[in-house]
Order: sequence, then C-alpha cells, then structure tokens
Amino acid sequence: MNIAIIGLGNFGSNLARSLFDLGHQLTVLDIKDTLVARHQDFSDQAVTADATDRAVLDELGLQLMDAAVVCIGDPMGASILATLHLRDMGVKNLVAKAVSPEHERVLKRVGASKVIFPEREAAQSLAVSMSDPNLLEYLPLGNEFSVMELAPTSEQIGKTLKELDLRRKYGVNVIAIRELVPKRTHLILEPDYLIKDSDVLVVLGRRDNLEKLTGK
Repeated sequence: MNIAIIGLGNFGSNLARSLFDLGHQLTVLDIKDTLVARHQDFSDQAVTADATDRAVLDELGLQLMDAAVVCIGDPMGASILATLHLRDMGVKNLVAKAVSPEHERVLKRVGASKVIFPEREAAQSLAVSMSDPNLLEYLPLGNEFSVMELAPTSEQIGKTLKELDLRRKYGVNVIAIRELVPKRTHLILEPDYLIKDSDVLVVLGRRDNLEKLTGK
C-alpha cells in the first residue's frame, strides 16, 4: 500500500518504521527538519512540509495514496486542517490521532474515517492486562467490543469447547486458539477441541461480557 504519515512525533515515527518494515510504500512529512532527517532510511519519500498547506499536499501527490494517517496531536488546528485537506483530496482511508474527545468529534466531522487515541488505548490495555494474570493481550474494538487473548484457567483445561460453552454462559465467542506446543493457530474450531494448558484462547465479545468471563 501507498501510505502517507503526517507528523513524525513518537507515535508517527513508530508507525512509520513499523509500516516500512512490513513493506509498504511510505511518504512521511513533518514541519521539523530534524524529525524528517531521521526517517530518510525508513520511507520512500521524507519531506519537510507544512501539512496545513493544501498546495503542498497536492504537489506531493497525496491524493493518490491508499491511506493517510494524521499523527499531529498538537496544535489541534493543524491536525484538523490537514485532515480536512486530505478528505477534500479524496483520500478514503483517512486515520487521525486525537488528544481529547472534542478533538475526536471535530476530526470525524471534517472527514476522518477513523480516529484513534494511542496513549489512552495503550493505557486501557495495560490496565486490563495488569488486572488479570490470565489475560495475555487486550484489543478494544470501538466503544463496545474487545478481543482478548486468555490463558485457560485450571477449570477450563481438559474440557472441550462444547463443554466450556462460553457463548451461552458469557455471551463471548472463541474466534481462534493459539497452540504454543506445537506452535500453530486454529481458526476453524471444532466443538470437541480439547483445551490444553499450552493453549491461548482468543475471544471476542462485549466488554461487560468479557469482564464476566474474567471475573472482573
């Protein structure tokens, strides 16, 4: 994919490096020369530019991008204006970083297809994982749903998925099982699959139902 990263602070920088390592074609820009210079080896095009200038964005060809991520948190005005320009240029997959609920509402109104709170989401994930020793990973999906990776409890080990019956008991679905020994992942699950102590359950559900499952 051709992806533009606008803003090379901590979040934008780490995102750019990760996407570049995954083989995507990246155009990155920031208003600070020092930040741009650090990304010459982690992008296909690294440019010092003001993302609030529509003419600059047009000249860089950002209207041709498959996706763009506006990683500017402060000043909010620059974040909002860059998002508006990219929407008007026809970038359909447009993600923007917000720093407050008010910022989020404005970004959605000017055309962001997705708004993220990296610090808040990381904090939520850490708080949940620290609260439950069996919880390995936690991924919030919007305001209602989450995906969790759970180590099975002693009561669950030795039972089949049918016997666990998590959907009926808790309203959550087991969407995958990761075996650690041997290392493999099951995406098509049979009801008679027997849970082992080396398994990891990947479950999806409403947050309140997941809390019931984990006893929170």
